[in-house]
Amino acid sequence: MKYKPFQLLCFLTLFLLPAHSVFADVPNNKVFNQFISRMVNYHHFDEAALRKKFKSVKIQQPILEAIAKPAEDKPWHQYREIFLTEQRIEGGVEFWRKNEKTLEAVENKYKIPAEYIVAIIGVETNYGDQLGKYRVIDALSTLAFAYPPRSRYFQKELESFLVLTRKEHINPLTPMGSYAGAMGLPQFMPSSFKNFAVDFDLDRKRDIWKSQPDAIASVGKYLAHHKWQAGGAIAFPVKASGDAYQEALDDNLKPDVTVEKLRSMQVSVPSQLKNSEMVKLLSFQQTSGQDLWVTLHNFYVITRYNNSPLYAMAVYQLSQSIADRKKSLHSPAELQK
Repeated sequence: MKYKPFQLLCFLTLFLLPAHSVFADVPNNKVFNQFISRMVNYHHFDEAALRKKFKSVKIQQPILEAIAKPAEDKPWHQYREIFLTEQRIEGGVEFWRKNEKTLEAVENKYKIPAEYIVAIIGVETNYGDQLGKYRVIDALSTLAFAYPPRSRYFQKELESFLVLTRKEHINPLTPMGSYAGAMGLPQFMPSSFKNFAVDFDLDRKRDIWKSQPDAIASVGKYLAHHKWQAGGAIAFPVKASGDAYQEALDDNLKPDVTVEKLRSMQVSVPSQLKNSEMVKLLSFQQTSGQDLWVTLHNFYVITRYNNSPLYAMAVYQLSQSIADRKKSLHSPAELQK
């Protein structure tokens, strides 16, 4: 019998944790012992010390429940309400004001406009106010050893986490993060930390938890690595007549259709886009009906941070709201008040 992901999860948790229990020890089974052997043989960890450390790690049922119901499963009109709030817009303007020089320096270095970096940190952690309520090692261990659908992925992330905490001289039992083990202001997974975390304040530590300059530069480096196009457009709302446009709607997020083709499908693509340009047509569910958007390469780059069109659209719309608010506060009319 084949189980759907949520059914499989429910089935597993029934047997994984004792009745009425929220926490359990890491199972001393073949998978765990193979992981320990890898850490010892490939990274030269002390086996006895590592096993002792895992005695303090807990498998957590709330983590399994959270990964079964991610926010990205919500329809757009509900997802948008989480992030496109007055508080998050005002918070973004204030975060930008406090980090103006850093954001300018990062934009000069990586060619990423400040508003997108601010918006990503705003969506991820509300500018550092919501860094996560789970110990990273608990989250990664729960998903590595108690969530078979993605066990291999999270074992690799747990491996990266243990290596980075040793290198950065961090107690692995200390860092807090999301239910998936994402860390710090930018909510980097350990593998992303390894590849993209930056010591921008030059204190010889890559501290994405407390150093706003390090977090800002790390986001900039991440987007630049994924080939952000300086000055490139992100997305445009469009309208469509008839049903031909539905042929262009699918789960792929990478631009895969020409503007000319969409126009032939009676999609009202903005005139500034050339017929030869590659774009993606996406649909976002509202309370009644849908919004259609044409998205471009830089929108796809944002989805490399989180593989969700809802996430990327929230970042885009929040970035525009923050930039508009900041601009209005510096307008002559506002300055005269």
